[in-house]
Amino acid sequence: MIAFVSGPVAALAPTTAVIEVGGIGMAVQCTPNTLSGLRIGQEAKLATSLVVREDSLTLYGFADDDERQVFELLQTASGVGPRLAQAMLAVHSPDALRLAVATGDEKALTAVPGIGKKGAQKLLLELKDRLGEPLGTGPAVGAPVSRSWRDQLHAALIGLGYATREADEAVAAVAPQAEAMGAAPEVGPLLRAALQSLSRAR
Repeated sequence: MIAFVSGPVAALAPTTAVIEVGGIGMAVQCTPNTLSGLRIGQEAKLATSLVVREDSLTLYGFADDDERQVFELLQTASGVGPRLAQAMLAVHSPDALRLAVATGDEKALTAVPGIGKKGAQKLLLELKDRLGEPLGTGPAVGAPVSRSWRDQLHAALIGLGYATREADEAVAAVAPQAEAMGAAPEVGPLLRAALQSLSRAR
């Protein structure tokens, strides 16, 4: 089990950070919120969870141990794999997920891409006694993990090395797509669309 990775950030992509550890670049899958706090060349420490499959070893990275613990607990529910667990944490903070489960909030779970009404009901039943009580430190259910999609996307683009002006233009370019997604736009697809718009502009 790799509990954490620590070192300078060597590269950033829409869903991945590469952390240099002892001369080796470790590719770590991260949520947009975690990625937005990283900067190329700066030191970073990410709590990690290694997912082993027959044909792959995938390292998932998190801002703190609490987020990693919730990621692993979510996967104890039937039908929840690492990708869906990560998507849940991309939309909600760990505490928001605890609150959603504690209060039986289906709407909060269906805000996550890939979870429908029946799936949300099933997850609420299965996770009820597993996630624990809210710690009272996270944002309200349904709120973005920390900031608006605009702020998260802008920070992620700056972290990838784009100038402030370029980031501003890219955020404006994907605004219609974000509005079409509803109340809780996914930052991951928006980041990919923003990078496409920037590559066309160059």
